[in-house]
Amino acid sequence: MSGRDLSARLRLLEIAVAVVVGVVLMLLVAPEALGATGNDIGQNFGDLLRQYAGQIYGGVVALFSLIFLVNRRYSELGMFLLAAIVVAWMVFSPDSVARAGRSIGSRLFR
Repeated sequence: MSGRDLSARLRLLEIAVAVVVGVVLMLLVAPEALGATGNDIGQNFGDLLRQYAGQIYGGVVALFSLIFLVNRRYSELGMFLLAAIVVAWMVFSPDSVARAGRSIGSRLFR
């Protein structure tokens, strides 16, 4: 077996493992989303995914913050945290962003 064949087989194995892990995670997550209030399955599933995304986002921000702290780059850490807060606000609370935008627009363009 050549190196190229082995590489292609490993890549296919990685894809297969990723698909299996994804399916298993969906099966683990689905009962929580399906169990709440019957007809609101889409809303429940979306809320659950938003919760998980928020936790993952917080973890990523914490890891990158630790890197800035270890390297003693405090001003860059401050800018990173400010940007992380703005991005989180825009992604996880779009209705609030829209309301703020309308408010600012109505004051500017009277």
